[in-house]
Amino acid sequence: MFESNRQNDQLLVRELKNHSELAFRKLFDLYYQDIYGYSLSLLKSKDFAEENVQDVFLKVWLHRENLDSEKSFRAYLFTIARNQAFNLLNKAANDVLLKQEIFYESQTSYDQGDYHIREDDCKKIKKQAINQLPPKRKQIFKMSRKKGMTYEEISIELGISVNTVKSQMSKALESLRIFLQAHDEIYK
Repeated sequence: MFESNRQNDQLLVRELKNHSELAFRKLFDLYYQDIYGYSLSLLKSKDFAEENVQDVFLKVWLHRENLDSEKSFRAYLFTIARNQAFNLLNKAANDVLLKQEIFYESQTSYDQGDYHIREDDCKKIKKQAINQLPPKRKQIFKMSRKKGMTYEEISIELGISVNTVKSQMSKALESLRIFLQAHDEIYK
């Protein structure tokens, strides 16, 4: 059974390399559910999982000429899905609105027993994490994340160098990460 699936994948990948939309559709239909489930397990959001699947298959289509039909297409898909999901999570770590969507709101919608997180508790912990920052660092953090100011705009307004702003933001994010890890009992 496994060998015939692999041979079928190899045939479809060879056809895909020759721009066959039918082969692409067959591979999409064959692997959609697996990639969606894997993406959902990583991102905890149905919308982001769906977007991840679309991005995975878009990448496959755009790079179809470079596919190696001798290698596992399934493993290739899962690798792309993982990398795309990690890229989204990294972006979320630096984007407050996206972070709230993924790490807070989506957690409440991903209903699986122990994974319930009350949004009010999350907001409270997040506020505590920000409030524990030194005053100048907290000011720089709020200017960047809440007002959406660039590092250059902050440096001009505060009369400090862009490097100082970058350094303070880096320290603020590290402090927040440590604080949230220390208070992660809310997530259990």
